Amino acid sequence: MLEGVERLINLAPGLASLDVAEATARGDVDSLSRTDSHFAAVGRQGQTVRLARTIGVPLRYFVAKMYHGPFLIVAERMEQIHAWLAERGLAWQFEPAYTRMIPAHYLVELDQVGCPDPVPRYHRFFTPAVGNGPADVEPAGRAYVQAALDVLVRWMRAQSRDETIAVAFSGGVDSTAVLLLAREASRILGRDPALVRAFTLDLDHGIDAAQAQRAVSVLGLEHCWERVTVPADHYDLAAAIRVIEDYHPMDVECAAAGMALLRGIRARYPHLTCLLDGDGGDENLKSYPPEDSDLTLSSILRNPLLYQEGWGVDAIKHSLVYSGGLSRGYQRTYAPARHFGFNAFSPFTVRSVIAAAVAIPFEETLAGDERRLATLKQEVVRAGVRAATGIDMPVNAKRRFQDGLTASPRPRVTKAWCRRLFERGWEDRLRAADAGTRRSGNEMQV
Repeated sequence: MLEGVERLINLAPGLASLDVAEATARGDVDSLSRTDSHFAAVGRQGQTVRLARTIGVPLRYFVAKMYHGPFLIVAERMEQIHAWLAERGLAWQFEPAYTRMIPAHYLVELDQVGCPDPVPRYHRFFTPAVGNGPADVEPAGRAYVQAALDVLVRWMRAQSRDETIAVAFSGGVDSTAVLLLAREASRILGRDPALVRAFTLDLDHGIDAAQAQRAVSVLGLEHCWERVTVPADHYDLAAAIRVIEDYHPMDVECAAAGMALLRGIRARYPHLTCLLDGDGGDENLKSYPPEDSDLTLSSILRNPLLYQEGWGVDAIKHSLVYSGGLSRGYQRTYAPARHFGFNAFSPFTVRSVIAAAVAIPFEETLAGDERRLATLKQEVVRAGVRAATGIDMPVNAKRRFQDGLTASPRPRVTKAWCRRLFERGWEDRLRAADAGTRRSGNEMQV
């Protein structure tokens, strides 16, 4: 390796405060643990590069070979890394599977000491207390929803006072809670709650559109609600795969639905940027049917952050390319929002809110009854919203966002089909890199 050559290429936007950036560079896990906002941070100290992120912001890296040693290229997206390499005739080194996602809630250290590629070291900075809260629904709901309201007040305070705030609204538990809590946060800050507007996707007389209309009617909020009717071809799975750079089928479907909605909102409001949604609410309160996966009730309850982080960085099932859980899946929200020029935010992805959920003693609350997982979220959130706002919100049965698009269920896509589209999308770019100028990694000129 050549001394004095900068070997860190940081293409990621500066989505961290100065304090967080400095703590990341120092490897100060304790300081990171005392923060609560979303961030993605990159820093270095001598030959050690450190990276850290939360659920709400992606961060990815790739090790390229240049100047007789490894160069670390950091970015939000695979395509950003590929484009940087392509400009320098080095894209022949690139392969999507060689990129690495920083797992949420970890500080990752890499030493740039030459070949072979450095082995990362992982240090947790989020270790919430588990099961130390109340088992009763009423106090559990108060703690959980109050944490979400506090987060929304902080987030809204950072937005312009006269900013219109969009809420992706299906009429389900999480989006209804976000709508009501955002209006409550506006009141707390002395702002006009009418600036919080709900938008519902209607692809083909969908179930969600009817459900959402009933919900705003019950709440008396029809004046703050818009139905966004779009053509069926706006639900584009291939485009969603390109945008989220992933092939997990449920995330692809969710992203395709989100893109159809955001395209419709953008057509109506060219300058609207603030977007709220309820992503993470299902993960926090374990509101997924176990029969849809290989999970058992025991595995769900014995792994408190399973839905947020996957099985963990030391597990066989952990993906180095994609991380796991919502740490991976939040691209279904973040990437479409960025694609259409929105700043997306969900209070349910913030660590203080996740901690309030993890504090619920689920084993005691469920008492071994797996069926109660289907209704527990509704009970907890409804109780919490009533305590925080005085409103008895309407509650509907759990349904995934993409499942409410049409009047009848859509056929599921498979992971194999999604992966083929993902790989096909990279084929032309990788073929061009192989056929084009192939510069040696030993050259001195960048």
